Amino acid sequence: MMTRRLLLAYVTVLVLTGGWLLAQATSSKSGVQQQPFGTQGGRPVTLYTLTNSHGVEVKAMNYGGIILSIRVPDRKGQVADVVLGHETLEGYIPNPPYLGAIVGRYANRIANGTFTLDGKTYTLPKNDGPNTLHGGIDKTFNKVVWDGEPLKGKTGVAFSYLSKDGEEGFPGNLNVKVTYTLTNDNELVIDYQATTDKATPLNLSQHSYFNLAGEGTSDILNHELMLNADRFTPVDKNLIPTGELRVVKGTPFDFTTSTRVGARIDDTYDQMVLGHGYDHNFILNRKGEGLTLAARMYEPTSGRVLEVSTTQPAVQFYTGNFLDGTVTGKQGHVYKRRYGFCLETQHYPDSPNHPDFPSTILKPGETFKAKTVFKFSTK
Repeated sequence: MMTRRLLLAYVTVLVLTGGWLLAQATSSKSGVQQQPFGTQGGRPVTLYTLTNSHGVEVKAMNYGGIILSIRVPDRKGQVADVVLGHETLEGYIPNPPYLGAIVGRYANRIANGTFTLDGKTYTLPKNDGPNTLHGGIDKTFNKVVWDGEPLKGKTGVAFSYLSKDGEEGFPGNLNVKVTYTLTNDNELVIDYQATTDKATPLNLSQHSYFNLAGEGTSDILNHELMLNADRFTPVDKNLIPTGELRVVKGTPFDFTTSTRVGARIDDTYDQMVLGHGYDHNFILNRKGEGLTLAARMYEPTSGRVLEVSTTQPAVQFYTGNFLDGTVTGKQGHVYKRRYGFCLETQHYPDSPNHPDFPSTILKPGETFKAKTVFKFSTK
């Protein structure tokens, strides 16, 4: 027979243990978890899993700031991974399509791998025909190990990197910080911040490939897109902006009302031929600073919706034209042509060589800040 004192102690232990178990269960459902994910260049790589109160999950690692997966529900509540990628670190080495990565110092293209700043000409590695694409070859932001740290009081992670003076030919010691925060409104918020000790061009973006039907399941031609852009920057044969700001109305580039991605993608319009599909910079319709809706993508079979808002002036819409089946991703899925789309918020391509484009030059004493929000929902 148990005495009252023993019974009281037993109940107390049960309550405390139950409370601890409940806390453990709650923390495992939402918050930030981290685990070792291998090494690269002698540095440890960590995988961070962000989970919100609805079970939406984002996995990202400090190698390249790469987003490995984003798991969101469809209209029936069935969860699927909607970004292309790999299950291991090794899958991303190398990573020719830049799957999921932070790209920089200069996202997109710089013509002939050269620019002039304050009277000095700088030469960059060429990795895209005559151009420099996404910052160069070796120490680009998608190929380095960043410092990672979970955010305090938020479901998020901060990645920091010092890009040293002269890296990939760019001037200045550039301190960069990129944070990923997952909210309970099913938003992935990306904040960019940077400072430098010498004037330098800077264009940062996130290069995830999305397929709202589920990665590896099909092409993205039946997705329906709205782009909040009345103009775009046409390109030459090397995919460098000509300098023209062309009106989208009356062209296959008019997504001002929701239109199926594949409706005009094989049109003989000159820009469609040059880009092998959509691979163009769209100029956002802005009314002042702050977050502006850039794009809304809808996938009719799943009902998933992706809304992209940003403080950046433009977005590159890319339809995975150069995916060619040579990349095998998660669960053995082969990523064929147009199996994913990118909505890369950014400044205009080749801005250092176009004085009339919005400036991308960051100067000492200034702090570059930008924000992009990927919001997931269904209809």
